[in-house]
Amino acid sequence: MGTPDFSVPALQKLAAQDDFFISLVVTQPDRPKGRGKKLSPSPVKTAALNLGLDIFQPENINTKEARDKLLSLNPDFFVVAAFGQILSQEILNIPKIMPINIHASLLPRYRGASPIQASILNMDRTTGVTTMVMAKKMDAGDLLLSSSTPISKQDTAHDIHERLGLMGADLIVKTLHAILDNRLDPAPQDHSKATYVKMLKKGDGKIDWNLSSEQICAHINAMTPWPGAFSLLGTKIIKIYKATPSVTPVSDIQTRHEPGVIFQCDKQGIHVATGKGSLIILELMGTSGKRLKARQFLCGHKIDPFVRFDLA
Repeated sequence: MGTPDFSVPALQKLAAQDDFFISLVVTQPDRPKGRGKKLSPSPVKTAALNLGLDIFQPENINTKEARDKLLSLNPDFFVVAAFGQILSQEILNIPKIMPINIHASLLPRYRGASPIQASILNMDRTTGVTTMVMAKKMDAGDLLLSSSTPISKQDTAHDIHERLGLMGADLIVKTLHAILDNRLDPAPQDHSKATYVKMLKKGDGKIDWNLSSEQICAHINAMTPWPGAFSLLGTKIIKIYKATPSVTPVSDIQTRHEPGVIFQCDKQGIHVATGKGSLIILELMGTSGKRLKARQFLCGHKIDPFVRFDLA
């Protein structure tokens, strides 16, 4: 069970195993996409079609019809990766051995819908992927295996998403083999250490220039590619895709410029004062709708001296 790009490597990896048989791929129904609002399949459906697998797309996985269909398969396991629907206890009880979820964090930290973005926002040095036995309470089931990876200061949510998708694919195969070989016992989570993250909204991308330059750069990375980090410059929405903290001494910036002020434009990029220090915008998009390097942007856009981004 899965829907977005994150789920595809796990599906492909499982399909390539000689000792596993995928009886059904469950994914979300086709949804309108793009300006024409044409119905488009999920990435998982596209991958399943390419693999010649049977597909089921229920609007609600918890209906009697869906339950009866799943029961008829007599499955040993459910493997779930970012499916997009909450499974009832009745559905979770169907597999003979267990339902397993692939989650994009090192549980119990970052239960919920946006663990990748949360790890970058909080400037964690490490993140990872976890397999767990599914329970009725979200992401609270017993732990199976985990795998970790470092987060660099340049990593965006897209970068981590791609990396964890591949890691999750390897981990689910390792998990299933360990269970079948009786080499793995589920371990309860330490619920006292659990943290929760919400589903992101478009408005979450707005930049708060009162934060430090490091925090804002982390915010930009966390919001790339969606919902995208942005700020208002006058009446225009400016999307910012890449920035780096400046090496200019903090005291020099705070003495002369308020947070959000663009105080210099040069070959390095667009220099903006922040609540602590300053940053250099390297890639952005204005009203043209094109993502540009800062040098390209400055060739076609005049920025008045000491103009200020909207603070919040």
